[in-house]
Amino acid sequence: MKILTVTGYRAQELGIFNQKDPAVQIIKKAIRQAILQKLDEGLEWVLISGQLGVELWAGEVVIELKHDYPELKLGVITAFQDMESKWNEANQQLFHMIISQADFYDSVSRKPYENPSQFRNRDLFLLQKSDGLLLVYDPENEGSPKYIKEMAESAAANGQLELTHITFQDLQWIAEETALDQEFHDAD
Repeated sequence: MKILTVTGYRAQELGIFNQKDPAVQIIKKAIRQAILQKLDEGLEWVLISGQLGVELWAGEVVIELKHDYPELKLGVITAFQDMESKWNEANQQLFHMIISQADFYDSVSRKPYENPSQFRNRDLFLLQKSDGLLLVYDPENEGSPKYIKEMAESAAANGQLELTHITFQDLQWIAEETALDQEFHDAD
């Protein structure tokens, strides 16, 4: 696998309204583990669309990993131009930091937001350009990623794409493992 798209829930869908929320570190750890595994399989590019939440956290993970894996590239491909214009200042700063360190940045639509079809076009574009999709999604808790999930499942069934899930159970295991590690270190 050479190109992996990473997506999942928006921050607000997870009830996360602050980058310092401990859940952010758990999600980033899960994404990091999955990307490291894919690096062992020849991963070269990670693509995100720059949405708040899982995607920007994945961008941060890739930027961190580039220190040890300089051959790893990050692409940010938004659905439309000026996507972040209505975000608060902290979120805009995070977005601009990530795109400033990305190896590629562009928009599928060269216009500002017009209609929901721009999101579908973005998802189609990302899936067509990718060998795999890493999806932070739990089937018991539908949210905005369900649309790309459905497209990805169809592509995976046809052998066009490798679909990898990070579920809430996976995140729970990582949280428990992290807590145990912390207890062990505190005992030293």
